[in-house]
Amino acid sequence: MKLPYNGSMGALKQSLRDLHGHRKEIPFLLFLATGVLLAGLSLPILTVEKTVFWRHWENHYSVFIGIIELAKGGDWLLASILFFFSMVFPFAKLFMLAVLWYSEWTKQQREKALHWLGLLGKWSMLDVFVVAIFIVAAKLRGLTEVQPRIGIYIFCLAIILSMLTTMAIEKLAQQKT
Repeated sequence: MKLPYNGSMGALKQSLRDLHGHRKEIPFLLFLATGVLLAGLSLPILTVEKTVFWRHWENHYSVFIGIIELAKGGDWLLASILFFFSMVFPFAKLFMLAVLWYSEWTKQQREKALHWLGLLGKWSMLDVFVVAIFIVAAKLRGLTEVQPRIGIYIFCLAIILSMLTTMAIEKLAQQKT
């Protein structure tokens, strides 16, 4: 049996799962948020329809395809920002939440990690905001029709599930055991 003490510091190390193992919604929320995020990134978030004279084009864009198209078009800064905030950060956040749930940390280590997640979490809706700006900008052009698709709603749901999971883990981390 492994001792829950760190020999050098003497601080009690336990996982939140060990402390709150009866809370089965946390692993479920982590799994659900990850699955919904994958769906939200791959499903079309918008459809762009263009009509010029007699020709009609219709393109469907997911977050992933949108990032690739921005990079191909030379918009590296915007592509990088969307890649980081839409793909890297949400998965890193969910991974960190899973580490917080399953790994044995001291209370101080958990509080520090949650503090950083809280600071970074303030940016979690940036990508949804950027997509909304794209939709509005395209609609203002006149020759282009842009329609939001199911992917944007699924993606928003993934962000909300991630935020709910973070709040639940923060609440459990603050409880006295």
